[in-house]
Amino acid sequence: MAKKILLVDDSAAQLEEMKNAVAGTDAHILTATSGREAIEKARKERPDIIFMDIVMNDLDGFGACREIKKDAATGHIPVVFVTTKHNRADRLWADKQGADEFITKPFEPQQLLEQVSRLS
Repeated sequence: MAKKILLVDDSAAQLEEMKNAVAGTDAHILTATSGREAIEKARKERPDIIFMDIVMNDLDGFGACREIKKDAATGHIPVVFVTTKHNRADRLWADKQGADEFITKPFEPQQLLEQVSRLS
């Protein structure tokens, strides 16, 4: 059965870039454009891995990650932040929210593929 990858970013261009990065996998690609939508899709679709931006309008990635990780049904799903935020405080806060990995934008497609192999 093909893996499911959930990509979350409120920027259509960034979503497309992430889609292109994982296009070589046989995974079923799901997308969300907000933290709230990411939580809903995580609960409904149970992806194998989530790549998520931090800075989004309605609910940021930190909050969405926290909700996903505290839910017994979705808490096991690896969450990888893909973000322009890259200072030490952001990384520490990401860890506290339950993030499994942190990739800084601009990213290389190989970085996403490595996380798919390693975490899902």
